[in-house]
Amino acid sequence: MGYFGLLFLLLGWFSWYSPPEEIPRSLVLIMVVVPLLFPLRGLLAGKRRTHQWSNFLALPYFAMGVDYAYNSATEAHLGGLVIALSLIFWSGCVMYSRYTGPPRTKKRGAPRLTPHER
Repeated sequence: MGYFGLLFLLLGWFSWYSPPEEIPRSLVLIMVVVPLLFPLRGLLAGKRRTHQWSNFLALPYFAMGVDYAYNSATEAHLGGLVIALSLIFWSGCVMYSRYTGPPRTKKRGAPRLTPHER
């Protein structure tokens, strides 16, 4: 939900809702939307390693959302949505990576001695 929401929000934001005026629209879309397309195949296939590395991909979008939320009066609501969706994306990747991995075993150390065995 967070991944596809972020993808479609950024695509709609920079292509239809508020396209950039100073630089070409295609350049902004390449810089903002295309990095989200790289892990798409692995995320749809349910690969654990892709989910682990996609965590790092969510962090720049969180920073971009914070920047827009606090520095842009007209697009602050979109910055808030980017913050929320990037956090959902990040936490979803963390949960998937954690709960689909191999079961954790407790490390066994030296057996503890009772007071009368010392």
